[in-house]
Amino acid sequence: MSIRALIVEDNAVARSFLTRVVRESFSDEIRFSEASDLESARALLGIGAGERARADADSFRLILCDLEQPDSAGLELLAQLSDYPAIKIATTLHSDDEHLFPALLCGANGYLLKEDRFEVLVEELQRIVRGQPPLSPAMARRLLGHFRQHDSRFSPLETGPGALEGTLSDSLNARENEVLTYLSKGYTIKEIARHMGIKWQAVNDHIRVVYRKIALASTPEEGLQVGRQTDT
Repeated sequence: MSIRALIVEDNAVARSFLTRVVRESFSDEIRFSEASDLESARALLGIGAGERARADADSFRLILCDLEQPDSAGLELLAQLSDYPAIKIATTLHSDDEHLFPALLCGANGYLLKEDRFEVLVEELQRIVRGQPPLSPAMARRLLGHFRQHDSRFSPLETGPGALEGTLSDSLNARENEVLTYLSKGYTIKEIARHMGIKWQAVNDHIRVVYRKIALASTPEEGLQVGRQTDT
């Protein structure tokens, strides 16, 4: 089966490297498209500035988007892709949560650190595609804080259709909160599984759900705003 992939990266050497990583990560045939800037990426996606990308019969299934572009262009593209049903991965030179957290708010399914070794990137990409995204202690702390802030926006006096449902669907349940708390303290996946008395695959399942909920509990515009704050 053929997979259509888009690599958005302004550095030609990095584009070639990421193309190799993607090709090594899949046994399927890959049809690559490359974009060196936001304008080229939008043209390939068939969208204009401010428009949200929509799927069609020949949509991209995998999109790697560089965050080190001028004027938060990488985050801007991720925001336009928020409703696009592809696996969206932020690629970056920075491992700190100040750079990565906005990408998650904009809907990224995970991130790759471009300075990692080729073999590491292949393994990480395969894990993200399988629904096992990376989550550092610093990122887990940011996510916990974000969900707590989001929950505080709902007043107990709010009524009406969907008020309670929205609070429950966008919040963390007890298990997800426990997993994030352990992660925030530096525990590994296997250590968390042992402490919680569950399989390590179940821990990854909880992390995958947290990624899904972060998209529900935030907006792409919020991610853009956070990203621009960290750039100043």
